[in-house]
Amino acid sequence: MKIALGNDHTALEMKAAVKQHLEERGIEVLDLGTHSPENCDYPVYGEKVGLAVAGGEADLGIAICGTGVGISLAAGKIRGIRACVCSEPYTAKLSRMHNNSNVLAFGARVIGIEMAKMIVDQWLDAVYEGGRHQRRVDMIHAIEERQYRQEEQR
Repeated sequence: MKIALGNDHTALEMKAAVKQHLEERGIEVLDLGTHSPENCDYPVYGEKVGLAVAGGEADLGIAICGTGVGISLAAGKIRGIRACVCSEPYTAKLSRMHNNSNVLAFGARVIGIEMAKMIVDQWLDAVYEGGRHQRRVDMIHAIEERQYRQEEQR
């Protein structure tokens, strides 16, 4: 498994800890940055994570900014991405089981490193249930497809 990992300047320490945690689990990490404490724009890194997952360069993505919200919004603009912000493990687990999320986001200013590891573990260990949930995931995909068709017609 390969995970695309992206962050803004607020999340350098947390990204390093999450990266190490993933590697200890035997997971390959595609570190998309940032690698600098210089102020930067989270949408750049959310987009990189989303594109890496949507393009098949990575199986899943993890995006970290101050709250997780901004970077998840950016990742979620990429066609085929189902990004979720999770500040605790239960939501992360259910986002995979019920929504088949493919990008996990959280905030370095919201949770601590140990909580981030717990969230990552629950998200990675959960298995998409399909079944009754597939209809809803298909509905989400249909919304996205309608939007793209409308844009192409303009």
